[in-house]
Amino acid sequence: MTVTRLTESAFLVVTGAATIRRDLSWLKRQMPEEARCAAIDVSSGEACLAVMGPKSRDLLQPLTPADLSNAAFPFGTQRSVEIGMAHVRAHRITYVGELGFELYVPTEFARHLLGLLLEVGMPQGLRLAGMLAMDSLRLEKAYRHFGHDISDEDHVLDAGLGFAVRTEKARGRFGDFLGREAVLRKREAGHPRRLLQFKLNDAGPLLFRSEPVLRDGKIAGFLSSGGYGHALGAAVGLGYISCGGDESVAELLASRYEIEVAGRRVAATATLKPFYDPMGVRTRMT
Repeated sequence: MTVTRLTESAFLVVTGAATIRRDLSWLKRQMPEEARCAAIDVSSGEACLAVMGPKSRDLLQPLTPADLSNAAFPFGTQRSVEIGMAHVRAHRITYVGELGFELYVPTEFARHLLGLLLEVGMPQGLRLAGMLAMDSLRLEKAYRHFGHDISDEDHVLDAGLGFAVRTEKARGRFGDFLGREAVLRKREAGHPRRLLQFKLNDAGPLLFRSEPVLRDGKIAGFLSSGGYGHALGAAVGLGYISCGGDESVAELLASRYEIEVAGRRVAATATLKPFYDPMGVRTRMT
């Protein structure tokens, strides 16, 4: 999920459709009684249209007087812009590994905005994309999916998301952030398993999820998600692999990996960094 600061005291939390009630309930349970705040579900008030791809800025810039350049509108920020007859809150964020904008608009303007985007964008190559297309793109970029690759039972460090946890953050008014001590203990103890990204060396077989992963000939884990990577030219997947708590990254990646596909072992390449745009240049610096 993402949290966007809208004003000094207002935040927008965007989560998956299947976890709205779960996350809203969690937020309410964590609020101290003395904290003067409220969490409400505003899902019905806005629609979100995601315009993603290397040419997304070229498509949107002629439609708004706002400056959408990287300098004026960097990654991880939001701006209020005018597009057509709609006041739009644009978020510079992506779940597909490319330059992109999430456009939040009052629901009554959603049809107008979509029609304008299609009218202007179709001649430029704009196409409607569904969930499976998005899933393929996020797999190439190794973006985790809650419910498949990460859950309440997975540790943030095992999942390779330690960059999102700042243990040195100053203690707040209500104490340390939840889970800080658990992260420190895990860093001390090491990793019993790690989430890796895999790409089949054979372009033919397909991956779905739950396929066994073999390390040096022995089953060491399974895929939490899988699909075909069209930009990479082969099937890709994410999966947790058992490892020694003190095992280095070099030792982990030096092993020979195979994935069992329909009863056949297929050689695979493993990585901790995304195969596609590992430094995030296409999303942040475009």
